[in-house]
Amino acid sequence: MKFSNALLGVHTSDYVTVAQAAESAGFESVALSDHIFYPEKLESKYPYTPDGTPQFSPDESWPDPWVTTGLLAGATSRLKFMTNVYVLPLRNPFVTAKSVGTAAFLSNNRVILGVGAGWMREEFQQMEQEYEKRGRRTEELIQVVRTLLQGGMVEHHGEFYDFDRLVMAPVPSEPLPIYVGGTSKHALRRAARFGDGWIGMYHTIDELKEICIGLRREREAAGRADLPFDVVASPKVIPRAETVAELEAAGVTTILTSAWIAKGLKEVSGDQAIDLLGEYGERFIAPLAAA
Repeated sequence: MKFSNALLGVHTSDYVTVAQAAESAGFESVALSDHIFYPEKLESKYPYTPDGTPQFSPDESWPDPWVTTGLLAGATSRLKFMTNVYVLPLRNPFVTAKSVGTAAFLSNNRVILGVGAGWMREEFQQMEQEYEKRGRRTEELIQVVRTLLQGGMVEHHGEFYDFDRLVMAPVPSEPLPIYVGGTSKHALRRAARFGDGWIGMYHTIDELKEICIGLRREREAAGRADLPFDVVASPKVIPRAETVAELEAAGVTTILTSAWIAKGLKEVSGDQAIDLLGEYGERFIAPLAAA
């Protein structure tokens, strides 16, 4: 089992030392959140809480994930960087491919592009991107980004994006993993049919078993069952050996967690985060690695 720790809740100025602590504690990756801004008047409903209120405050920092990845990659050696999630249809595909491709190249393929269709209409309005067709555009955008990062002359002629032969460089030496986040039926289908993995929120083991079955069925229907596929989730269980074995049997490959949220803390100082990452690694990651 792999482990990823979300950096949300740590001050941006502490990211470097916290990322280094995550690497030392045995985490495979850290997860970077993405929003361009937070509007003073928010009318959009957050889809992951019962009342539609976001789990974060308006003064939460949202550093650019690719600038952040470049900084953290230079301060670590093996740690990977996963966006959870990058709102893909907010951006021009060339700008996205250039940024993520450069980050992947310079970090020696330590980037995982986790994407989502987005939920905040206000962001789409300010970025002058269509909100209603964001799901279909996300699916085509995944294809476009993959095409642009293949290397050499490429072209694409689709419903939303159309360009003749061109080349982008640098590109990573390995295919960029693209995971799709979301729990709606559309998001799960999108992950199975277009992604290299799925990123989920908090679920019970039984819920994750059902989700994994559904993902496998969709991948089989799309003729993608033989391709590698990661399932990243935040299970509502303590990651002891027996529960991890059950999760792995279901198809979960990465536990996405927060060493401080697991302790009931939404915000922590850099020193607190470092201590809690070390404690989590000693308590859960190291015993599993030694087994």
